[in-house]
Amino acid sequence: MENMSSPEIFWFLPTAGDTRYLGKSDFGREPTNAYLREIAVTAERLGYEGLLIPTGASCQDPWVTASSLITSTSRIKLLVALRTSIMGPTACARQAATLDQALGGRLLLNVVPGGDPLELAADGVFLSHDERYEEADEFLTVWRQLLSTGEAYSFTGRYVKVENARNYHAPVQRPHPPLYFGGSSPAAHALAAKHVDAYLTWGEPLAAVAQKIADVRMRAARHGRTIRFGVRLHVIARETEAEAWDAANRLISHLTDEDIAAAQANYAKMDSTGQARMAALHGGQRDQLVIAPNLWAGVGLVRGGAGTALVGAPEQIAERLKEYQRLGVDTFVLSGYPHLEESIRFAELVFPLLGKAPVTLQTLQTGGAFDVRATQQTSAS
Repeated sequence: MENMSSPEIFWFLPTAGDTRYLGKSDFGREPTNAYLREIAVTAERLGYEGLLIPTGASCQDPWVTASSLITSTSRIKLLVALRTSIMGPTACARQAATLDQALGGRLLLNVVPGGDPLELAADGVFLSHDERYEEADEFLTVWRQLLSTGEAYSFTGRYVKVENARNYHAPVQRPHPPLYFGGSSPAAHALAAKHVDAYLTWGEPLAAVAQKIADVRMRAARHGRTIRFGVRLHVIARETEAEAWDAANRLISHLTDEDIAAAQANYAKMDSTGQARMAALHGGQRDQLVIAPNLWAGVGLVRGGAGTALVGAPEQIAERLKEYQRLGVDTFVLSGYPHLEESIRFAELVFPLLGKAPVTLQTLQTGGAFDVRATQQTSAS
């Protein structure tokens, strides 16, 4: 029997809203704090190690959202978006230290320089793709120094300048809360190699992921550093493969050709290398969505960011995840629509196959605003 350690499994907090179908439907869910909190509490109860809290113009603010979960969670880690292009390193260092203290050392940070020029312009940022990564390099140089030492620090760069900056209150995690990051361009890989603790790639075919891992690992070694690796993707797990593919097709059943064309045209305006790679997997075509065994690109037809999903029976999905593990991946950041029900379904069906504790009825009991057992029955009907 293959001896493989159990990976870290994170879930996703849908701060832009949730749904049962992509596209227009009557099944949308607003990202109220009560609903987001229910997902967070459920994910913690099920045994997920972390929660990704995303960023974007359509999302609730990730830092405020994370703060709202301080008292309702106690174990799960919160992976909060850190926007280097619209934040200042000194103020951000104070925020990170304060939030890490409040969470008792459960803060993780996902570095996001940004990939949508239109969205960035709305926030007052007019830097080119590589300029944003240069700025992020300077930002993280200052940010890491302030949190690591607590001493006064001055820095003059092209984009960032501080004089006698200092962070007075240390975070729980030393030298600082771990930095996660995902990016596919050479500039992104260079930034990861120099600064971050964990590199995340979107769910691409194995050969593409292996190539990215090898490049980041080689670049990090030049700095005398080692980096952990993770994969960000959606999951559609069902008891049988046929049920899973039915669910995948149902997820995009409300999409029109106009919806897909409009979304792809919008993504084409972005300067994100990762987004371009996601779009190239399917070319906007419904008949080109299966890109590798059990790897489906349907989400990327109309959703930016992570556009692929693992689809299949529990044993198939577990094997696909183990294939990524064999490449050096130890963390998976997963999601599924709707996020409350799918967090339960995935944990029930796949956790035991990954060496995690099985879900029991006691695990699922809740006194929250949403009865998770009732939603399970509804989603299965």
